[in-house]
Amino acid sequence: MKYNTIFPKRFILGAIVSAAFLTATAESTYNNPVINQSAPDPTVIRADDGTYYLYATENVRNLPIFKSKNLVDWELVGTAFTDETRPQIVPDGNIWAPDIQRIGDKYVLYYSKSKWGGEWECGIGVATADAPEGPFTDHGKLFISNEIGVQNSIDPFYIEDNGKKYLFWGSFRGIYGIELSDDGLSVKPGAEKRQIAGTLTEGTNIFKHLGYYYLIGSAGTCCEGERSTYRVVVARSKDLFGPYVDKDGKPAMENGFSLMHERSEKVIGPGHNANFVTDDAGHYWMLYHGFDAADPKAGRKVYLDAVTWDTEGWPRTMTGQPSETAVRPVIKK
Repeated sequence: MKYNTIFPKRFILGAIVSAAFLTATAESTYNNPVINQSAPDPTVIRADDGTYYLYATENVRNLPIFKSKNLVDWELVGTAFTDETRPQIVPDGNIWAPDIQRIGDKYVLYYSKSKWGGEWECGIGVATADAPEGPFTDHGKLFISNEIGVQNSIDPFYIEDNGKKYLFWGSFRGIYGIELSDDGLSVKPGAEKRQIAGTLTEGTNIFKHLGYYYLIGSAGTCCEGERSTYRVVVARSKDLFGPYVDKDGKPAMENGFSLMHERSEKVIGPGHNANFVTDDAGHYWMLYHGFDAADPKAGRKVYLDAVTWDTEGWPRTMTGQPSETAVRPVIKK
């Protein structure tokens, strides 16, 4: 099930929220973080049986897989790869910032392979599985930075639009997109990359909502513990490839993005969110990582917050900051 194409027209507008968010009891609330261990750069999908699966940068070697029935209670169920099946593009690199999708009857996992500072040697690969828990079969690289001419080619994001498949990627060196083959496992022959944003962001997500494409990214420093400045920002466009602009009309190509979600006293550097997912009432939810201010050395834990829309149609989390306690997603048992 995909959540990064055209969403249903059920949405929360400005201060108008559903009854599910108005009445909170001990049984109906949850506490952040929802994954109390380091699982950075999450990506999420919901399987046909209603189970949510989350994949993350490999603080657990070979790329961890978590599952949940309710978006709140997560269980580590394995890894996408083993030492034997581990992708070999950038052989000494780590597996970062995956993106999980369902294409046809396959679960398709796009991943970054990189080592810190290797911005021209890193790249993006793809693997497939018949089930969300794997086993995943690696199909190798889509491209390497020095081959495609984009420095720091990491942070993949897949989207389908008007019958075509695209991959967007980039990290503080420009955000780019390119068309993929029909099976999503390679770049379409003859396709050319196109830049859609400047150097402010990484962790790209795009979704279409009520006539606009929303380009969501993370700006600032991701990985410096209590000194991290990460935050979630957004721009929008009437066309998938832009031009994207912020609330003041400044182009994303000139680093024009508007703030969507920022740090609180208890959570530092929130960002690199997963594609938005919906619960069974049609509410949107965002999973993202952040540092616990009380224990920043524990790494980037996973947090959950509901997404709403202001009166001009721009997304934001309910308070604009990580919640401590909030009403649970609506999940029909």
